[in-house]
Amino acid sequence: MTGALTRVLVADDQTVVREGIVMLLGLLPGIEVVGSAADGEEAVALVERHHPDVVLMDLRMPRVDGVEATRRIRAAHPETEVVVLTTYADDDSLFPALQAGARGYLTKDAGGEEIARAIADVRSGAAGLSPQVQLRLLEKLSDAQGTPAPAPAPASAPVPAATRPGELPDGLTAREAEVLALIAAGLSNTEIAQRLFVSPATVKTHINNLFAKTAVRDRAQAVAYAFRHGITGTQQ
Repeated sequence: MTGALTRVLVADDQTVVREGIVMLLGLLPGIEVVGSAADGEEAVALVERHHPDVVLMDLRMPRVDGVEATRRIRAAHPETEVVVLTTYADDDSLFPALQAGARGYLTKDAGGEEIARAIADVRSGAAGLSPQVQLRLLEKLSDAQGTPAPAPAPASAPVPAATRPGELPDGLTAREAEVLALIAAGLSNTEIAQRLFVSPATVKTHINNLFAKTAVRDRAQAVAYAFRHGITGTQQ
């Protein structure tokens, strides 16, 4: 409900780093730290015990690493979002984490404001990705398509044009394709609502519908789907 604290669990195998993150989060308004874990196995157990809203997850940890812990948490507790907070932003770290179900990805040079924003984003249904990670994701998808990565859409840009209804895959409507193109451009639910002059609830309904039709699980997979099928803001 409005005004409720976001309950966060921290997982990092380095004691100094873990305690520092816990201390930082304790200074941020609207956040309550409900526990901290020294490895992925402990993180999974603590999620089962405390049911946090968000887990801040390191990747390279003993016993169970962050990717496997993310996969287990998302499978057993889909209501708990995972934001990766790691030293590494290479493809071998980034893409497995997103494929495991992480909806946010930050590097450890992120400040308190960026961490708080990522936590708020994933809680609202958006992706909590740093600008550098968004760019790398788009570059990777564009490389796979053999096309240049699109620049993030400016606030004044027009709504992306969807393909004609007869050309849309998986029964997507023209409006759902527009929403998908805006997701691929990196916009949050609120920004999409503002761009399309509809309510955030309507945007969420479109997203739920297009996720069901395309069988994607999260926004990262939706971006991949959009580029695979050419549903982007560059269409004519």
